[in-house]
Amino acid sequence: MPPTQAESVIRSIIREIGQECAAHGEIVSETLIAFMVKAVVLDPSNGFNMDRTLMKSDVQNLVKLCMTRLLDTKNPSLDTVKMQVYFDMNYTNRVEFLEEHHRVLESRLGSVTREITDNRACAKEELESLYRKIISYVLLRSGLGSPTDIKTVREVTAALQSVFPQAELGTFLTLSKKDKERQLKELTMIVTGIRLFNRDCGKGGEGIDDLPAVLHVAIPATMQHIDYQLETARSQIYRYTAILEKAANDPLMRAELQPYMLKEALYNIRQYEVFLQIILSDIITGAQEVEMMTKQLGAHLEQLKMTIKSKIAVPTSQVFPIFIALSTLWTSLQNETIVVGVLSNLFTHIQPFLGAHELYFPERVMQCHLNGATVKTDVCRMKEHMEDRVNVADFRKLEWLFPETTANFDKLLIQYRGFCAYTFAATDGLLLPGNPAIGILKYKEKYYTFNSKDAAYSFAENPEHYIDIVREKAKKNTELIQLLELHQQFETFIPYSQMRDADKHYIKPITKCESSTQTDTHILPPMIVRSYEWNEWELRRKAIKLANLRQKVTHSVQTDLSHLRRENCSQVYPPKDTSTQSMREDSTGMARPQIYLAGLRGGKSEITDEVKVNLTRDVDET
Repeated sequence: MPPTQAESVIRSIIREIGQECAAHGEIVSETLIAFMVKAVVLDPSNGFNMDRTLMKSDVQNLVKLCMTRLLDTKNPSLDTVKMQVYFDMNYTNRVEFLEEHHRVLESRLGSVTREITDNRACAKEELESLYRKIISYVLLRSGLGSPTDIKTVREVTAALQSVFPQAELGTFLTLSKKDKERQLKELTMIVTGIRLFNRDCGKGGEGIDDLPAVLHVAIPATMQHIDYQLETARSQIYRYTAILEKAANDPLMRAELQPYMLKEALYNIRQYEVFLQIILSDIITGAQEVEMMTKQLGAHLEQLKMTIKSKIAVPTSQVFPIFIALSTLWTSLQNETIVVGVLSNLFTHIQPFLGAHELYFPERVMQCHLNGATVKTDVCRMKEHMEDRVNVADFRKLEWLFPETTANFDKLLIQYRGFCAYTFAATDGLLLPGNPAIGILKYKEKYYTFNSKDAAYSFAENPEHYIDIVREKAKKNTELIQLLELHQQFETFIPYSQMRDADKHYIKPITKCESSTQTDTHILPPMIVRSYEWNEWELRRKAIKLANLRQKVTHSVQTDLSHLRRENCSQVYPPKDTSTQSMREDSTGMARPQIYLAGLRGGKSEITDEVKVNLTRDVDET
């Protein structure tokens, strides 16, 4: 049958099953119907041959079998399938979810953006209308307030006018479309940063929620709720496991209990546990991101306060980058708020898929079957066999990995989601967690763990036998394909969430690595005595030489030509012109000497009296 014709037949079968379910009052999604069709065809007990064309009777039988399964609303297996389909259709990792959220936001802002970038305003009224559209764009893109709130619009208008006054619209209109879009985004971030700073200073922030405070309350509350549900689910898992182990050794109890129903309930609660762990891991990652961003937000606000202080004007090159960083951090906090809300909503919507437990296994029945059974946790089971390790010498052709010999031991992708393959095959579907400390078996580039040393040895004797048993069991209980991650063996059942993580299937153990060592030639300082001599004859030669030197005299002569002559050299510095300059110019005026002599001409007396008078003024008086 050609591919297009086969697809047409499958679509018609899905449509017919959907109409039949609706006639019986059950609204079933096409995704769930398609999954159920594949499950029915895959089950060997239904007798469908996938290599031949389906006849009309085969199609009728297929529709009937699918209807029977889909309308059995009290079946734990169907609840598990519904849970898997719902989770796969609604869960995406953080990065892809935020990318999709941003694409949706851009598409919603597309019409407003085009009205601004395609505008050719000239008149004053048209320019005012364009400016109002820019204000609405800033509000819608930032998500901080409503464009219909007058106080919020006034605050955004004041912030926008401080960085982009209406007079600059003429320059804005001359830009290309891409430059306009880029400037609009930049203006949005700057205005958002200004509003966040004003809110922190108590001067604005109309319509802005305290996202750090909201997240610091919402994230711990959500984590606490999920932790409680996770512990409750694990308690139920441990009790189911204990009852199944007891029934395996008691034929009367096994006939009364109908273990297949209890195992389907165990698969249901185990799948619920896996999904809760995925959600909780994402929320923990979000909590770490929020804590880091809150610290960065406070640091940027303090930096702004130190930069601005009481200044009237501040250079835009100093504050605009900080405003943009504030806006980016706040957008990330908004994204975390959305992610937490989506994960919390997903967690709430997968809880109804556990309804069959109370119906088939009420507390009274559970307590009756638990009499004489030992309830063990997964951690207790691992501790019991922590010291029992596989002896590698017992296996020549198989490779075993251990934590001390494998660098990426914790990152290896363990088959069957870490459950013991031997126990599952030997007990017809009992799920017990494997213990990697016993040793991880590498078989055909895949890795297997076991809950005990005996289980590891039994599986290693004939791995293909137990792998085939697990595969056949998964054909009968299709919920095991996703629970045990058997998508490589059933390519048509690969969910979207597993296709995104396809790279992790190729992680190889690192058991060998290139390494080198280097040592110093002499760690301690050398203690070699160069004058040491071990040769006796050499010592004698040196002794004779020294003895002869004692009887010798050194003579020297000097000729007239060499007398008082020797080689000599000198070094001089070449002369150079130098000058100095004082700090200031100054001068002094010297007093003119005024000295008078009296009595030189003589007088009446025979003795001449000479008088010397000095009338020169002091320097301080000049």
